[in-house]
Amino acid sequence: MQIGDTLFIIPARGGSKGLPYKNILPIKGKPMICYTIDAARGVSNDENICVSTDDLNIKKVVEEYGLGIPFIRPPELGTDSAGSREVLLHAIEYFKEKLNKVFSKICLLQPTSPLRTAKNILEAYQLWNDDLDMVVSVKESKANPYTLYTEDAQGYLVKHKESRITRRQELPKYWQYNGAIYFIKTQSLQHMAIGKFRKVVKYVMSAQDSIDVDNEFDIQVAEIFLR
Repeated sequence: MQIGDTLFIIPARGGSKGLPYKNILPIKGKPMICYTIDAARGVSNDENICVSTDDLNIKKVVEEYGLGIPFIRPPELGTDSAGSREVLLHAIEYFKEKLNKVFSKICLLQPTSPLRTAKNILEAYQLWNDDLDMVVSVKESKANPYTLYTEDAQGYLVKHKESRITRRQELPKYWQYNGAIYFIKTQSLQHMAIGKFRKVVKYVMSAQDSIDVDNEFDIQVAEIFLR
């Protein structure tokens, strides 16, 4: 199934202090970003998939994989301080001004989520309606505030959040963004920061599929699951 009226944006900055060029490091012999390109191609045409990068090495890898790069991101959007919103707005504006293409929504796909598939994207999209600001992929958080402890003034551990619940199974569930999928209304993004969205619904992914590669260990884990 093809998802229409959507610009799929894959942001891939060249600089990474923790793991240099992690976006194109090989996982099972394939550059990591290519797994995200494959997922996007499962729901869209190449002309609506935009890899936003500031780096010529990433550009080369992506183009060798058969996907054209519409632009090189401006230097000011390739720094550690550059926010995701600014990067997304730049891509939206480029497609509008240079290619005369306007989209009512975008889908942000981080390249560090190699186990996210086209099936996941499609399932998240099926939760979409035009009244929403965003559909976002999440995983269940193990850091439940009812199970966390902090220190008091004397250095003794105290519960972060008190509850009369005695059985762990009865504790409310908490969710955290896993960074894999963000369907965002373009108009909402243009008017406010992502963190200020109010009409947001979740798409739940498993802990396995939610792997977010940040270091060499994450790469090894991803390779295990991809086998």
